[in-house]
Amino acid sequence: MSGNLLSAGAVVSCPHGGRAAAATERAAVRIDGAPVATAAHPFTVTGCPHTVDGVPSPCVAVRWDAGSSGVTIDGAPVLLDTSAAQCFTAASVPQGPPVVHSAQREVSVR
Repeated sequence: MSGNLLSAGAVVSCPHGGRAAAATERAAVRIDGAPVATAAHPFTVTGCPHTVDGVPSPCVAVRWDAGSSGVTIDGAPVLLDTSAAQCFTAASVPQGPPVVHSAQREVSVR
């Protein structure tokens, strides 16, 4: 699997335009000061305007399937912009995949 690493600096949204952010405050690895997201980090969605028949049904979380990129941090697979994912409502109703607008393009190790 190939793709760009997702970090806390990546711009990710739900399919309706809500902003998705990872809780990465305890991340062990950083890129340009931004924590690298792994499958162990929960993603929360805020500001989703989605409604169904006039009833608010916002996305509130993203669940990622990191697959097997072969790269792990503290035993959890890193997330790539190509990792499979699904956005969910508070009632765990799937609402579609998130959109990754930007991700870390280059990684260097010193």
